[in-house]
Amino acid sequence: MTIKEEQKLIKASVMEYLSEVSDPRIDRTRAHPLVNVLVIALLAVLCGADSFAAIERFGNAKKELLATFLDLEHGIPSHDTFGRVFAALDPTELQDAFRAWVASLVEVSKGEVVAIDGKTLRRSFRDAGRKAFVHMVSAWAAQNRVVLGQLKTDDKSNEITAIPKLLDLLKLKGATVTIDAMGCQRDIAAKIVSKGADYMLAVKENQPTLLADVKATFAAAAERDDHDDIVDFAETTNSGHGRTETRRCLTCRELSESSRPGDWPKLATVVMVELERTTRDKTSIERRYFISSKKRLTAKTALSTVRAHWGIENSLHWVLDMAFREDECRVRAGNAAENFAVLRHFTMNMLKHVKSKVGIKIRRQQAGWDDRFLLEVLFASPD
Repeated sequence: MTIKEEQKLIKASVMEYLSEVSDPRIDRTRAHPLVNVLVIALLAVLCGADSFAAIERFGNAKKELLATFLDLEHGIPSHDTFGRVFAALDPTELQDAFRAWVASLVEVSKGEVVAIDGKTLRRSFRDAGRKAFVHMVSAWAAQNRVVLGQLKTDDKSNEITAIPKLLDLLKLKGATVTIDAMGCQRDIAAKIVSKGADYMLAVKENQPTLLADVKATFAAAAERDDHDDIVDFAETTNSGHGRTETRRCLTCRELSESSRPGDWPKLATVVMVELERTTRDKTSIERRYFISSKKRLTAKTALSTVRAHWGIENSLHWVLDMAFREDECRVRAGNAAENFAVLRHFTMNMLKHVKSKVGIKIRRQQAGWDDRFLLEVLFASPD
């Protein structure tokens, strides 16, 4: 594919979705088209920029390439222009463009694990008493390895209120949605079921009654004559880096009314996962419990689902911290921190699905060095 052909694809892909975002500026201050501001910023972040000054410098360095598919009649916007636009830009519109773009590339299929978890942007705090840290809740598709969407929690609120709103925005039919203990709420479970998906929710001490009921369910199942018919078992062992981890999983299904833990929407299975970790002379054992709406959930599937959930930590949050240095980003005025987070998610999805043997950090650097690789990243779509 020639560079000209690739440039046409830009107009038909990223620009198509970003051009739908409303411009927050008044007419007399629109020297630079909004799509220019958004596309230049997106490409700059993809190549390593973490401030508006860096975005301006990227634009000037790549002006010749950018001019082949952007109208640069008025040149590259200044860092002040980038700052003002991203501070004023409605985050919901940029998030809508992001979700529409992702939906054009990947479809959540039956059996996909969608992990939902939150992350605080630690340098987003400004003006004590007036603006708290920005906390983003994201949905991560474990199999397709993409961010499906994100939403900022309301000020003075938490993930419990943001998760249902995020679920409303996603297509989840056939998927299994996993959430940590904070999201173990009946309303959230009902929302997931209403979307045509199954849930698998962690149960911890913040739900003492439910936790006790789940433990009692396993105890009651052990006393039943049909124990082998309703309880399944699976075990895996992994060794490396001086430690051995053994994971054992029990699932109990076909719950009787007397042993069903509470009134949870379509609750079908309870799960216990035991992690035994051995390092040198020390061995520790940890047990975790879950509830699920998935019928005929085997222990093997439950174990893989639990491990898939942690992909949002290892493949998203950790990468944002280590490769993007997200916690060090000082962009914070107005809506800028939230909008910048969405740009990072755009580039995460792009970079994770380009064929390369190097890590995300080096891919970002290579995109800055090599125009052809930069264009390749733009069109790498999830498989």
